[in-house]
Amino acid sequence: MIEWLTAPIDPGRAHEVGALVSWHGRLMTLAWGALFPLGVLAARFWKIAPGQDWPRELDNQAWWRAHLVLQYAGGAAMLAGLGAILLRGGAGDAAHAYLGWTVIGFAALQFAAGWLRGSKGGPTDATPQGDHFDMTRRRLAFEHFHKFAGYALLALAASGVLSGLWLANGPVWMWGALAAWWTLLIALFRRWQRRGMAVDTYQAIWGPDPSLPGNRRRPIGWGVRRPG
Repeated sequence: MIEWLTAPIDPGRAHEVGALVSWHGRLMTLAWGALFPLGVLAARFWKIAPGQDWPRELDNQAWWRAHLVLQYAGGAAMLAGLGAILLRGGAGDAAHAYLGWTVIGFAALQFAAGWLRGSKGGPTDATPQGDHFDMTRRRLAFEHFHKFAGYALLALAASGVLSGLWLANGPVWMWGALAAWWTLLIALFRRWQRRGMAVDTYQAIWGPDPSLPGNRRRPIGWGVRRPG
């Protein structure tokens, strides 16, 4: 069993990669296989925490801090992985390189969108008027891009991780561990989605009052519900 698990997935090719390629693969898998997806799960499903007395208790920012930490950690791992492969002189495979640069480019746009999303506002903010509270065009553009492009980017990045693992002819255990981990993430996604934990950000922060600007619009994103 141990010999089978440590054998390359393709017996006809050797699994011999240098240190820089190995670190590139590890860091990109950490970023796109773990940190970014966990950040997405935190943002989608934990805006109202277990035991939170919503709507009496509003704007629990634990999900936001988790999302921020995980996304920045993923970005740091991604840049370190990019640096490793550039020091090596490139990926050596044109298709994988194009895919990787596409993922990195859209990831940069995602970070830029977050930095340019505008102000928050609302009753608890220093300035009541804000892009998020008022749901301005700027905020609407951010939410549509950030949510829909984010899920597409995860799927594209998963293809990049798998293609890199294939190029490196990774051993069987790597494929199995990655498959088991992604299966767990998908199972959690389905479970939490069925439990109705994907709630509207606006109501999670400011409550269900129908007079609030954001509550006059439909929630943005597929499968998102309003608990109020």
